[in-house]
This record gives sequence, structure tokens and C-alpha cells, in this order.
Amino acid sequence: MNLAKNLEAAAFYFPERPALREGSVEIPYARLNEQANRIATALIGLGLQPGEHVGLCAPNSADWVAFYFGVLKTGATAVTLSSLLAGEELALLARHARPRFFYTTESKLSLLEGIRADCGIEKLIGSDSDLDLAGLSARGAAVFQAVDRNRADTAAVLYTGGTTGTPKGVMLTHENLNFSSQAPVFFERSTETDQALCFMPFNHVFGQIHIMNSTILSCGCLEILPSFDLDRIVTAIATGRVTKFYAVPTVYIRLLSLPDLEKKLGKLRYCFSAAASMAREIVKQWKERTGITIAESYGMTEGMPVTYNHYYPERHRVGSVGTLISGVEVQIRDAAGNRLGPGQE
Repeated sequence: MNLAKNLEAAAFYFPERPALREGSVEIPYARLNEQANRIATALIGLGLQPGEHVGLCAPNSADWVAFYFGVLKTGATAVTLSSLLAGEELALLARHARPRFFYTTESKLSLLEGIRADCGIEKLIGSDSDLDLAGLSARGAAVFQAVDRNRADTAAVLYTGGTTGTPKGVMLTHENLNFSSQAPVFFERSTETDQALCFMPFNHVFGQIHIMNSTILSCGCLEILPSFDLDRIVTAIATGRVTKFYAVPTVYIRLLSLPDLEKKLGKLRYCFSAAASMAREIVKQWKERTGITIAESYGMTEGMPVTYNHYYPERHRVGSVGTLISGVEVQIRDAAGNRLGPGQE
């Protein structure tokens, strides 16, 4: 099992359909899969072994997606860190994760250069670093199949502070990520014709799993924004490029302040909110003005989603996070692997 096989399947069945859209550039599934293959084989050529850690610390981009799947294809573990981290925050997590290779941006290079020996970083990948991404890709091969891994092997590590504020690395398996990607596809009735807008950061469970991985699994198109930009969001929706919209409550409030919102919906069919509780009144206002319900769910980095509000209006309940997803069993364990009971977390 390997989560990257979802990309390979999409490239097989829909090679020419757009996988990613970044600005005016569309990348079809066949090309995205080839880019991931070249990155994977180049990393293997540099000695990367299954199970080793590879860091990603950069804003959302098509290159980020290609690198992520390239890492997964090798059987290594993608450690995804926020591009907003700076100084000791980034150093702390890099020292903890100890990635052998690290994909990053120019703004992080001086910091990472200073700590690379302490963190075990062998090569920095990005502009003006040991290797730029184009140079790395040029070393690789276009054809490659993802290394088969045990379903319980770690595919990605995401850091979360939870309620403590102290970041902890959550080790997510290939099975965990695959199941967590399947749930949105099923509950949102996703198809290859859907186009999802993502400005939520790819290092976070919402952006990486609920939006990015589920879109790849359904063979849809992911429109990428590096960060929140209200004007670009409204333009993307209004031009009919977006059928699925994901945001946090404050974004919906901002959009509701637009006097002509009703004229800017394009082909939008589905809206989802997460990361914070959504006020009932906002959901009601949105439904009244757009005719679309805002769906919600409950989840966590350790295992998302756990519940899901229903797609169909007759089963949707405003103010509810929905019903328990069949097959979900959440287990929280300590560093030694012991299962923790309620109140022990």
C-alpha cells in the first residue's frame, strides 16, 4: 500500500485531465505523476531509503504537491511544516524530525543552513540551495511505480499543538491517510469533474488531507492559492472555475459582507467549513443568499474526519458536526505506545 498510488491511478484513468491549476497554468495528471516520478527516483539516487524523513517547508504550490508525492513514492515519510514558522520554532521541529532532505524556500535557507548539522539535513532543495527542484528532477526518471509499503507504515508527519501549544509530531500511516481521504470523497459526492479551491496550507490536516489528497483521490482538479487572498478567491469562484469551496468561519463572514455575492457564485455546488466552530446564524445567512449549505465535520490531526454532517439538505443539521463515520476508531497513545483513556491525554 502507498498513498501515492492514488495519484498513479488518476494518471492512468485521466491522464489529460487537469490535476492542478496555479494561476493560468494547468498541470494534467500524467505530467504531475511524471514530475513526482522524477523527484522520487532522483531522491532514491541520492540514497533516500523507505522510512526516512524528508521535510517540506514552503507555501502552497504545484511544486509542493509534486515533491510531496515524490517523497511518498519512495516509501519515505513526508514531514510537512508550516512555511510561517521562523527562528527557533522551525529549528525546534527540524531538530525533532531530523529530515535527511529538506524542500524549502529561499527565505528559510539561512536558518536551515545554520542548523543543518544539528538536524541531520544532508541536502537542502530549493532556489539557491544545494539543489533546485528543476535540477533534482533532471536527475530522475519519468517512469516509476510507488514503493509498496505496509499499511501501518508512516506516510507523513504533521505537527500540531492541540490545546497545549507545544507542537507534537503526529505520525499518520498510509492506511490512515487513505481512509481520511476517502471520507470527504464519499460524503461530498466528489467526481473527476469537480474543481476544488485550496488556500488552506498544505502542511495542515485540512489542506493536505481533506482538500488536496481527497481531490487527487477523486481525480478532480485542485486550484492552488499560496495563501488567503479574498480578491483572488472571489475571481476564481465567479469565473466558474470552482465547484467546491473550503474555508474557515471568518472567511465566510468576509464573503457575506460582499453586497453582490449572489452574482459571483459561478458553478459552486458545495461549501465546507472546518478548524473552528461555525455560528448557526452564518450558516443560515449563507444558505439564504447562495442556496448552498455549509457542511461541517469534526476531526483532528491524529484521525480526521471522525464525524460528518450530511450532504443532502434533508439530513443536514445546522449547528451539528454530523454523525460518526462508519469504521472510525480513535485511539490516543503515549510515546511508549500505551493506549490512553479519557482525561489522560
